[in-house]
Amino acid sequence: MSFQFIKLLYVSLNYRYDLLCLEGLARALRIFKCIEPVPEFQVSKVPPASMIKIQVKPKTSMIRPFVVCAVLRGVALDQARYNSFIDLQDKLHQNLCRRRTLVAIGTHDLDTLEGPFTYEALPPSEIKFVPLKETKEFTAEDLMEKYKADLKLKKFLHILEGSPVHPVIFDSKRRVLSWPPIINGAHSAITLDTRNIFIECTATDLTKAKIVLNTMVTMFSEYCTNKFEVEPVEVISANGLSAVYPDLTCRKMEVSLSYISSALGVTLGVSEVTGLLNRMQLPATKGDNIEGSDPTISVQVPPTRSDVLHPCDVMEDVGIGYGFNNIKQTTPKCVTQGRLLPLNEFSDSLRAEVAMAGFTEVVTWILGSFEENFDMVKRNSEKQKAVVVGNPRTSEFEVVRTSLLPGMLKTLGHNKDHPRPVKLFELSDVVILDPKKDVGARNERHLTALYCNANSGFEVIHGLVDRIMQVVGVKAVSVGDNTGYFIQPSEEPVFFPGRQANIICKGSQIGTFGIVHPEVLQNFLIPDPCSILEINIESLH
Repeated sequence: MSFQFIKLLYVSLNYRYDLLCLEGLARALRIFKCIEPVPEFQVSKVPPASMIKIQVKPKTSMIRPFVVCAVLRGVALDQARYNSFIDLQDKLHQNLCRRRTLVAIGTHDLDTLEGPFTYEALPPSEIKFVPLKETKEFTAEDLMEKYKADLKLKKFLHILEGSPVHPVIFDSKRRVLSWPPIINGAHSAITLDTRNIFIECTATDLTKAKIVLNTMVTMFSEYCTNKFEVEPVEVISANGLSAVYPDLTCRKMEVSLSYISSALGVTLGVSEVTGLLNRMQLPATKGDNIEGSDPTISVQVPPTRSDVLHPCDVMEDVGIGYGFNNIKQTTPKCVTQGRLLPLNEFSDSLRAEVAMAGFTEVVTWILGSFEENFDMVKRNSEKQKAVVVGNPRTSEFEVVRTSLLPGMLKTLGHNKDHPRPVKLFELSDVVILDPKKDVGARNERHLTALYCNANSGFEVIHGLVDRIMQVVGVKAVSVGDNTGYFIQPSEEPVFFPGRQANIICKGSQIGTFGIVHPEVLQNFLIPDPCSILEINIESLH
């Protein structure tokens, strides 16, 4: 095996889903060594009336709204091919499918089934079938209890727990194909004698479902009677719209030759670049602008290469094919000296000072729940400033934190048995919505410190404020003087009334400290009083 191809494997395995199985690896190696051409995948021409159909019912939108399907006809399986087929499903489930939360793959012996199929969502007590590796019938409700003791399947039960309906796929005789994303039915299980394979992918993310389906059919269609040909399936959605899957068309990209050469630091001709891309399974020809001052390369991105999204991905494949070790090392035209960003350097110095004051540093999650970030600390008015996570995996990671304070209190709540006094601090970023920024939000570097003991320790936190200001060279001044810092009473609901203060530095409020309100302590199950400080340090460095 050539060094360049070893480099290809090393660089690409993290995002090249076509290299997750032996078939894909062997094919990539043969194409890279110019032993065989890049395959042309085709969807077989089936009359609409004869095409297999699957009807999606409306209630599936409550749990897993999408399904895509395809058929492999005339597959010749042996034990090695069967093992590879199952192994690819497992690897995709762990990788792209995010442990079946985004996509779940089901494969079935089509000859044991009769279409058309239906994709439904029913109460678990109404779903009855014989699952794989079992001989008697269970309800989905029974299986949820049974699989809590199964080392493999119990990891996926949380996906359906608490849902009033579970997804299920039936054939025309109401035989269960699968109960996604948990397990398939035993009736349609694939064996070495299976010749026609029905593949269905149920999902919460349609784009990823298409990628998973394309990966499965392109890897194993080479074992079909008509090599690299896949039979389509029509999916009729709940609103009556229909779509045919899989989509094996190639995407066209035009990439500038000068961009590839300048990014790699190597002067390459059009024919050399197209040759390298063809070896990397990216069929390429001379672009439309070949006679112009900046020639282009026309690249046909096959369905196996979902990782190619941008010209930089094409450039990277040219580099892998050329061999990064073959690129001559040169001295940069300009000399630079790396160093920490000033804010990071200042943060490290401040960390050392707070640690020398007897506080222990903690690091908490930047993502949290709405309840912890706002409701539990009585800061509901700040919800409008928060960056919300779209389709969060769990309710614990719904929003990007706008304050370090909830994470600090949560840490103390989970360590309430720690010997007193407890002195903790964190110096890290929070994120605030900001329409003036190109990404719509900005990072702020905050410092929070907490003291917990039999008494509140308000004076300890107040002393830490004074020490921080002394270290950064900001003097204490009288109220209203904008040349230094001073404190003035505040009315934050998270703190006890009359036992809190704002920190005003050079005319701007940069932080708050005080004794935490008893209701907030109770929300985090903290039995002892504590005082806490939070300050924006960006205005101090």
